[in-house]
Amino acid sequence: MSTADKARNHAEIAKGDVKEAAGKATGDVDLEAEGRAEQVSGNIKQAGEKLKDAVRGVTR
Repeated sequence: MSTADKARNHAEIAKGDVKEAAGKATGDVDLEAEGRAEQVSGNIKQAGEKLKDAVRGVTR
């Protein structure tokens, strides 16, 4: 997994955390849902990168 991809995925997850918290604080359910969606997206991307790393390890 490249360090840049890992950092980008973690940034997306953190951005989602902030949006979710802001949505909860302001009562904006759309912003809260958008934040959760970004967190899920970042986590899925992380899982994909880990899977690629595992496949590379097996094929080498």
